[in-house]
Amino acid sequence: MEDEIRKLKIDKARELRERGVELYPHRWLRTHSAAQALALGQSLEKDAKTEPVRVAGRLVQIREMGKASFAHLQDGEAKLQVYLKKDILGEAYASFVKDFHVGDFAGVEGPVFKTRTGETTVEVRSLTMLAKALRPLPEKFHGLKDTDLRYRKRHLDLLSNPEARALFTARSKIVSAVRKAMDGQGFLEVETPILLAQAGGASAKPFETHHNALDRDMFLRIATELYLKRLIIGGFEKVYEIGRVFRNEGVDTRHNPEFTMFECYQAYADYGTMAELFERIASEICAALGRETLEYRGAPLNLKPPFRRLDLPAAWKERCGEDLHEVLSKKSFNREGLLRLGKKVGLETPEALPSAKLFDRIFDARILELLHEPTFVMNYPTAITPLAKCVPGDESLVERFECFIGTQEVANAYTELNDPIDQRERFEEQARQRAGGDEETEPLDEDFVEAMEVGMPPTGGMGVGIDRLAMVFTGTPSIREVILFPTLKEEA
Repeated sequence: MEDEIRKLKIDKARELRERGVELYPHRWLRTHSAAQALALGQSLEKDAKTEPVRVAGRLVQIREMGKASFAHLQDGEAKLQVYLKKDILGEAYASFVKDFHVGDFAGVEGPVFKTRTGETTVEVRSLTMLAKALRPLPEKFHGLKDTDLRYRKRHLDLLSNPEARALFTARSKIVSAVRKAMDGQGFLEVETPILLAQAGGASAKPFETHHNALDRDMFLRIATELYLKRLIIGGFEKVYEIGRVFRNEGVDTRHNPEFTMFECYQAYADYGTMAELFERIASEICAALGRETLEYRGAPLNLKPPFRRLDLPAAWKERCGEDLHEVLSKKSFNREGLLRLGKKVGLETPEALPSAKLFDRIFDARILELLHEPTFVMNYPTAITPLAKCVPGDESLVERFECFIGTQEVANAYTELNDPIDQRERFEEQARQRAGGDEETEPLDEDFVEAMEVGMPPTGGMGVGIDRLAMVFTGTPSIREVILFPTLKEEA
């Protein structure tokens, strides 16, 4: 059916061209947006009209009534009614009835008035075809619900669902709020490489590509951390970056292979400084969105700082019934202790499962449910955090927090490791885990260790998933709802 309609529309476009109609003019000057025209009508008295305005948009509804028609034009801001009358337009009215269809873009000129029912309307004195649509709008244009179609053809989703446009507008405000908070704290926004000889700064499998001119394999970045730390070493004391990172991992409601990461580093700071900074960012986002409370996954959330601080070793002992150190061995995991505890709490513990993954499963099974309200979970195992400083007096733990909101991890921060000898040893331990089959461990980055040997001040660092942040602050349960063009399986 759609193919037949498309053929008819193409035939119509051919006919209009043969009649000399310009279907896609280069420009059309408008004087008012739909919202501005609606604002003009608010103060109009009965039978009053404004000076002529020029508005443009997509025709989303047409109602023909013999010698007159009403239609609605929709632009990026609002939807506006227009009134077309044969007595005013003459032959142009017949052209409108015959040649213009829902989906086409049109420009109209005329005064603004109010109808008998009080609706602000433009009385059309002239109209121009601005773009002929060759495909029909979806059948359920006013409320497209097919989830897969919405993700694959986001343009139809945005056309059909005002709430989708509002959500992505909110996401943009969230990003702007992050920048405003960071700029207000004296941070410098920078850009670091995406295409790398070696991908590091996170525990994840990278995407691999090949550079033809250099004839070398390269990787898409999985984090921005190691380059931003080089800037701290180089003398910049407060830096941040907002950009895409890429991880060759599964696709589900919380993960997309490419996503937007915000990372920042501050000299002479620690993970406590980063927690306070994240609270400032959250406050700035609340101000931008005009609210401090929202609903997420059916439960209310209060996003007003300060957030709760939860010590991971204490929570682990309470929820798992034993000391966290039972599954740790200084800077690595006690594999036997992890397997035993996994079975104790009722989890499947396949031998091939990396220790870090098993730790995450135990955490999710026993502690995650406590983390609906905004919470900083403090002090993580050294074994899964090769780039952070140890808790004083305890080599098994590092000064790291993860911030959870609505049981979603949205931020991750460290008191950054700045001892190059310790850093090399941890990279070497990660290399041993990689040799044992864990592809998501950190590779040894000689260039970064060399830079660190020049000297790096005490530093606090933080990474925030912008998409996860958008999910929480818009009350959206799926990451695909907050990424304009998510990665999807190939269509059958």
